[in-house]
Amino acid sequence: MKDVKWLLKKYGFFIVLMVIIVIDSRERTEIVSDGGAKEDMTEESAETDRAEKGYDLPVSDSERKEAEDDCKKMMGLISELYKNAEKGCASNVVISDEIMYQMAGKLKSAGCPVTITAAYSNMENDKELEDFLNDSIAGNSGSAVVYEIHSDGGIERYKYSYDGKDMYVLSAKATWSDDDKSVITYISYTRIKEWKFTDKGWFCYELCVPEYPEVTEIVDGSCMVRVKSITEENREMSEKCVLGLAYQGNNLLCSNWDADHMESLDYNGMYEYLYAMKYQEKFPSEDYLDGIPKDEFENLIMEYLPITAEEIQGYAVFDEEKQTYVWVRLGCFNYAPTHFGTSLPEVTDIRENKDGTVTLTVDAVCSMILCDDAVITHELTVQFAEDGSFQYLGNKILDDGISNIPEYQYRIIRK
Repeated sequence: MKDVKWLLKKYGFFIVLMVIIVIDSRERTEIVSDGGAKEDMTEESAETDRAEKGYDLPVSDSERKEAEDDCKKMMGLISELYKNAEKGCASNVVISDEIMYQMAGKLKSAGCPVTITAAYSNMENDKELEDFLNDSIAGNSGSAVVYEIHSDGGIERYKYSYDGKDMYVLSAKATWSDDDKSVITYISYTRIKEWKFTDKGWFCYELCVPEYPEVTEIVDGSCMVRVKSITEENREMSEKCVLGLAYQGNNLLCSNWDADHMESLDYNGMYEYLYAMKYQEKFPSEDYLDGIPKDEFENLIMEYLPITAEEIQGYAVFDEEKQTYVWVRLGCFNYAPTHFGTSLPEVTDIRENKDGTVTLTVDAVCSMILCDDAVITHELTVQFAEDGSFQYLGNKILDDGISNIPEYQYRIIRK
């Protein structure tokens, strides 16, 4: 026994190495003698692995042909609209919302649900998708096809299917070539990890995507589709009063304030958004590298808020020597990106008050990661004038929603 221990101690490494070589030789012999079987096992293993992960699932020939044929057919219906549309520069084609709505009208005739990527757009033929989702909630298998028109003039076809247990989506994207021919750019088949159909009419779902350690960065598989229509009045109020502000770079909609408590608003941050709302053009930042002249800044702020010039000087970052208000571009040094910042403000209710003001109930709809149709709900009070102009009078975040969002980061640190 001592001799055996001594041998193992002295030659153990070589013994283990010989055992590994023998095992490896047997495996190699097995592979050589039965190569076909091993290859089949590898393919089966890979397919099983894909099925478990839920993405890059195989697409059958029939499903692929159906997707391609449908996309080509739909692209044919909108081809004339695309050819005649203003498209911007050749390297970055962008068509107007109006053209996208016209395209949706063409696809509507095919009977399938169709939507566009513009904010607050309603889905045509939405009942088919709504019925499918309600049937899926009840545990009934089925499928529904939805078309989405993109700002580049292309379309994406989504075929949602439910087998009584899991929901899947087969996505196909069609775009236009340089000579205005339709081209299928990709087809993918993915399992939906989880989904819900909210009371407010949103179909929210999260796709199966690569995760750590397969990838080192987070892949966002969250998606939101508006199924139930927004009213025309709510859409108009959304576009007029809240879309231009949203929740990034200013805190007018994501803080509690009123006419008597306006010191916490980020005036230096909100200026560029109010400028874009008033003049319907992007703020020309290159013209204000040395700051925004006092009168320009104060007059615009006072147009939208019930505040005096003296109060603005006390609350905002003001350079008394130059008589300008400091402005800096939003960037990595003064803004940490958040999912909440990408939320879309959507007016869900309009209440006229006895004093002539109007209170808008607004949901912050976030499609990224959170996939939430109301990260916060807030009440925004506004005063409209006869000429259609208006002032913001106050904002109140309901149900302690302020604790659910990141602390606001001011554009410029006030001293």
